[in-house]
Amino acid sequence: MSDTGTYHLPKGTSAEGPYDLQVTPESAGWGYSGLRILTLEPGGEHVLSTGESEFLVLPLAGSCTVTTDGTAFELAGRADVFASVTDFAYVPRASQALISSVHGGRFALPSARTEQGGHSARYGRKEDVPVELRGAGPCSRQVNNYCLPGTFDAEQLLVCEVLTPGGNWSSYPPHKHDEARPGVESQLEEIYYFEISGGENGFGYQRVYGTPERPMDVLAEIRSGDTVLIPHGWHGPSIAAPGYDLYYLNVMAGPGQDRAWLICDDPAHGWVRATWDTQDVDDRLPFGENP
Repeated sequence: MSDTGTYHLPKGTSAEGPYDLQVTPESAGWGYSGLRILTLEPGGEHVLSTGESEFLVLPLAGSCTVTTDGTAFELAGRADVFASVTDFAYVPRASQALISSVHGGRFALPSARTEQGGHSARYGRKEDVPVELRGAGPCSRQVNNYCLPGTFDAEQLLVCEVLTPGGNWSSYPPHKHDEARPGVESQLEEIYYFEISGGENGFGYQRVYGTPERPMDVLAEIRSGDTVLIPHGWHGPSIAAPGYDLYYLNVMAGPGQDRAWLICDDPAHGWVRATWDTQDVDDRLPFGENP
């Protein structure tokens, strides 16, 4: 049985107000993770009220200025998601930020609901973003670790992006993080937001499946602007069709206060990791100009 109608959000189906995409804890039916995609025309601006959530302002294409609590952060941004990593800004809960763009652009606003407020607004340099080449052979992919434990401090928000050359598989072997098991697995809700090279012709696939206790069955053809929600279960692979490079932004948050990203592989497929020892990383990586 396919449940793609619930968890696969094609481009435009979750647009609201000024946003091309708006996923909130309420709309997703969970407790913490959120994502908005904001497009600004040249000279455009938008006021972001964070409420109960902490946010990043992360350029997907273009540059902007983020002004909050009397401080302006100039984000140089990037041409597109395949061109390079980007700088970004952190905006805490219970605050407002004015996002303005002289030349226009498209901006991701990942968020996490939190009761804590110990971090202030600040700037994230692109030079400080760890770029990881993960996997090997046809499982080669690039991970830009923007806001994870050890890379950038936040209350509960976890954010990274994954770039997969055409024909490769990422988020593989399938893994999950839906149980709180200290030192073994974190309980995290996750959002996948996709962009794909090749314009309207670009496509890929996303698989999500559950356990006998919590069944779920999603196999979605995804295109630029699509989103997949993962409340629980094994997720992966994310498949890039040959000829079309695949990008996705991961947003995660959960109830744990230790802000850990701990995953468990599906035991049926975890053996695949050992095969990477005898394979080279895809020479198409890394993408673009990175620090």
